[in-house]
Amino acid sequence: MNTFLNYLTVLAVAALLLAPALLGLARERRTDRQLSAAAAAARAGAAEREEPGRDRVSHPGSSSYRTAA
Repeated sequence: MNTFLNYLTVLAVAALLLAPALLGLARERRTDRQLSAAAAAARAGAAEREEPGRDRVSHPGSSSYRTAA
């Protein structure tokens, strides 16, 4: 019985030490997936906005917003 409690204690301590690291790894992987999905959506949006035959150079004064005067 004493040996079983020793094993149980070691497993409990190992779980307490590994839990934060594993949770952080899971959160980081989720963040990486969200960033790659956002980048893919941005690339898809940029591809849809491009029109053939038009140059990509932005001309001064051609923006659709106004600055404070």
